[in-house]
Amino acid sequence: MRNRIAAALLLSAVLAITFAAAGTPQAKTLHDPQVIDAHGYEKLVQQQRGKPLLINFWATWCEPCRDEYPMLSELAKEYAPRLRVLGVNSDQDGDLILMRRFIARYKPVFPNYRKKPGRPEEEAEFNHVVLPDWRGELPATFLYDQDGRLIGHFFGAQTRETYDAAIRQLLSGNSASASR
Repeated sequence: MRNRIAAALLLSAVLAITFAAAGTPQAKTLHDPQVIDAHGYEKLVQQQRGKPLLINFWATWCEPCRDEYPMLSELAKEYAPRLRVLGVNSDQDGDLILMRRFIARYKPVFPNYRKKPGRPEEEAEFNHVVLPDWRGELPATFLYDQDGRLIGHFFGAQTRETYDAAIRQLLSGNSASASR
């Protein structure tokens, strides 16, 4: 009789531990950003039609990008849902661990993609699709109206005031260029 009680208690303990572990929320697994080529970028812009769009190109090795990134997350929160914000990472394959850590640290509220690394001519083609005279300098931000037309861009880090002014202009429907 004692053996049955001990076995029942042991079984109860094992089941309780098993169910407790199963009900414990696991850490959310972060997925690497989807890799896009020039065609993927064009498709991405077209899929976002209907709302104004801000796309920021960044990399972990770019100090101004790292400085600007938290502000972009704040802007995405502030202007949601009237504005869509997307990030495109430009790190090479050797920097994937740094990119993963960066995204895990800053927990962006906007989707991020990764520019497909390639040969110089592929890089040039991608940049040409984004903006014909863009040479790939970072950070780079591109502003699209609700119809998917590029209406402005920034090269280099910008202030919060510069972004606010450009976003307000974009949301007002005024398509005057915000290029710098």
